[in-house]
Amino acid sequence: MAIILRLDRVMADRKMSLNELSKEVGISNVNLSNLKTGKVKAIRFSTLESICDVLDCQPGDILEYRRET
Repeated sequence: MAIILRLDRVMADRKMSLNELSKEVGISNVNLSNLKTGKVKAIRFSTLESICDVLDCQPGDILEYRRET
């Protein structure tokens, strides 16, 4: 997939655990874990907005595009 999720890196930079972020954002640990490990094919803008709000970051800090060769 050409979209790479960097949620784990941003969470580490903010020293926030999966459980803390899950509670703050209001989504389950399982869904957040799947997002963190890149096992999802889509993300709602409202979820992305909540994650960015809690982590005080921009969507570009979490999502990266890498052209497939």
